[in-house]
Amino acid sequence: MNRKDYLEMMRGAGKLDYEIYLNTERLLACQKEPEDLCNPDELQFMIVHQVEELWMKLMGTTLLDINDEMRAGRTLKALTLFRRVHICQEMMITQLALLETMSPKDYQEIRLLLGNGSGQESPGFRVLLKMPTDLWATFTEVYLEGGKRTLEQVYDSEYSHDEAYMVAEALAEFDEQFQKFRNAHMQLIYRSIGVAANSLKGRPVEILNTGLKQKFFPDLWRVRAEMTDRWSASYGVKRDKLEPKTDA
Repeated sequence: MNRKDYLEMMRGAGKLDYEIYLNTERLLACQKEPEDLCNPDELQFMIVHQVEELWMKLMGTTLLDINDEMRAGRTLKALTLFRRVHICQEMMITQLALLETMSPKDYQEIRLLLGNGSGQESPGFRVLLKMPTDLWATFTEVYLEGGKRTLEQVYDSEYSHDEAYMVAEALAEFDEQFQKFRNAHMQLIYRSIGVAANSLKGRPVEILNTGLKQKFFPDLWRVRAEMTDRWSASYGVKRDKLEPKTDA
């Protein structure tokens, strides 16, 4: 069987139940035809980014559900949904490795076709940047103000590994995974176009590092530092050096 026959089989006929339910005919038409690709790597470039948008769509809708579940006091359901979001984040990070199989030269050919396009224009990415504000407002209202507690009490003086703590840690995990994705994406940029090059928006790539310093939930990271400082004060900032054990 030749290449053309195999490519035709990949498209499918769009008539079987599986194809109809998943709308595979339209889904598989979202990429360029092989003859229209600037080089073979362009297909994987398009697919990886399209899949990223799908994962972010699932994450965004799931975060909306999480917000509803928190407001309704259904913490266990919210935690289950958080796990789904975290898995999506892990998959987003993992699949970036596919793009590392693309040479810098091949990427430059693809880059010419992007115009001024940038990942910063991703609808899913832009939505996910905004959602944490609402999630934090709901968490504060339901688990802190509603329980008449502070983060310090949840994490330290009244620590009981309860629902408030578990949801707070789920939020921290979302925050951490998002930063891991940003860092993985930055490393991919370094590998593709270098450290000192300008982005497609004409800005130095290093400016994108600003996003790596952003925390969605700064209070969750601050409470840890405050706890550490209090604990340090109780046993001294500088402790005696441990002495090796000697045989009697």
